[in-house]
Parts: sequence; C-alpha cells; structure tokens
Amino acid sequence: MSKLPVLSGRELCKILEKFGYFIDHQTGSHIILRNIDPPYRRLTVPDHREIAKGTLRKIIRESGLTLEEFKNLS
Repeated sequence: MSKLPVLSGRELCKILEKFGYFIDHQTGSHIILRNIDPPYRRLTVPDHREIAKGTLRKIIRESGLTLEEFKNLS
C-alpha cells in the first residue's frame, strides 16, 4: 500500500480543482465542492490543518479518482 500525502483541507480543495471541482460554499468547518461536469458529484471536505488518512481516502474514492490519479495531481 502506498503512502498518502499529509494535506490540509484547503490544499485538498486546490488539488480537486484540477480535476474539475469548485468550491460551492462553506458551512462551519466543512467546505462543499461540486463537480462542473456530469455526474455533478458533491464532496464535503473538512477545513482542518490535517485531514485524517481514512477521510482523505474516502474523499478520493467519492471524487471518482484512483489513488494513482490523485497522486499524479498532487
């Protein structure tokens, strides 16, 4: 299993913007992202200094990316 990078919520949002997501709004400490193209996925990213590994893995899976694609973007 390959290692995931340590990212903050804002850094993760910048990486996901390269894949077609944009910041829709923020509610409290959670940033809501939407995909520009169909299937218009919605992602919730916690605005923390460090995203937990399991949370990061789940966000990557929900975004439709593989771990390798994500690592190439980051």
